[in-house]
Amino acid sequence: MQKKKGKKFAFRVSESDLDKIRIRAQKARMTVTDYLVTSALGKEIVIIDGVDHLLRELKAIGRNLNQLTILANMGRISSANLEQCIDKFSDIYEEAQRLTKEVV
Repeated sequence: MQKKKGKKFAFRVSESDLDKIRIRAQKARMTVTDYLVTSALGKEIVIIDGVDHLLRELKAIGRNLNQLTILANMGRISSANLEQCIDKFSDIYEEAQRLTKEVV
């Protein structure tokens, strides 16, 4: 649950510093306000490049498994060869492990 933001706070900053802040907030996929508040409160902002690709792959596999489940429940298939699926999950797991090691 996100806190309601009811208070305004203004400060002066140079144009170049503001540009840098905007770029960092965008890279962190945060609004400038959220980025500044998170930074000011000393919370760590971790950006892991490559996760979007892994999530897309996981979603695609999930959709395929869902379709197979529907077909199995309809009685249209009785078994499926999931070797490729298992291999792909293994690849995704290894990539996720590599990405998290880079962060830590």
